[in-house]
Amino acid sequence: MARVELARTDLISRAQAGDGEAFRALTEPHRRELHVHCYRMLGSFQDAEDAVQDTMLGAWRGLEGFDGRASLRTWLYRIATNRCLDALRSARRRPAKQWDIPGIRPPEPTRLGEIHWLEPYPDALLDGAISVPLGPEARYEQTESISLAFVTALQVLPPRQLAVLILRDVLGFHANEVAEMLDTTVESVKSTLKRARAGMQRRLPVPADVAPPPSRDSPAEDAIVAKFVIAFEAADINALVALLTDDVFLSMPPIPLEYQGLNSVTRFFAFVFGSEQRFQLLPTRANGGPAFVYRHTAAGINGSGLLVLTLAGDRVSAIIRFEETVLPTFGLPPSLPSAQ
Repeated sequence: MARVELARTDLISRAQAGDGEAFRALTEPHRRELHVHCYRMLGSFQDAEDAVQDTMLGAWRGLEGFDGRASLRTWLYRIATNRCLDALRSARRRPAKQWDIPGIRPPEPTRLGEIHWLEPYPDALLDGAISVPLGPEARYEQTESISLAFVTALQVLPPRQLAVLILRDVLGFHANEVAEMLDTTVESVKSTLKRARAGMQRRLPVPADVAPPPSRDSPAEDAIVAKFVIAFEAADINALVALLTDDVFLSMPPIPLEYQGLNSVTRFFAFVFGSEQRFQLLPTRANGGPAFVYRHTAAGINGSGLLVLTLAGDRVSAIIRFEETVLPTFGLPPSLPSAQ
């Protein structure tokens, strides 16, 4: 351990003297977890990319002032959190997109969503990013805290509450550490956290009321996914509806249309399948759950995107549809050719 500390101290000294390689050796091990942290705060993969870049630039410029009182990881989280708060306060959000298919009108939505900037996070990039050391006061499982439902609920909180809840309840930093990160008092952190928890309770279902999802890659999950694919690709509305919970939720950022409840979601898929569109689903994973790249199979229709499922027991409780612009994040071209 002493050797490790000596090596780290040497790297810090070299980096503070302007050694870029030493700086990268210090900061790269933290880049992925910082990216997930910024994603939770901003709800957007691309905005998280920008925030991490700003964090690294700020760390490089400010490294001379790093005095070692806090760990380097904590110091980086301080910079990242404040970069995200700056981004939230600037309100530079992509505008909502209107339904843009001429001559085709979707069913009346249940409501218009607020979080139209939401983007998915590929599971392939979560490896090593959510298995990070947590403080003793963390209240959420790391997989739960990357789910689309959780990230969406976070976005409704005021920026300061959002930051405090993530730092305290997701990452488990002590109140005094968070106070130092945010240049405030421990009392302020505690009161802000109380308000943030109340806000999350209003937005998220009570765990006791929701069946837990099956384990990742388990036979139970595989069975639900297989049934969903068969029903969706066959445009079998009855088979699809049989897989949905009574309170199923469907949204399609950046289009703000949202559908809540079995009847409402059934009407939407009857509209989709009734327009004689047919789809091919290609499996992937996003935000800790099953997902599918979809593409139209009808000749002359060139469109694709991403569907992310939330599972509850042996049913699907949410379907979030994203446009093809998110596909490069999953290592795919921004548009998939239609099957002919």
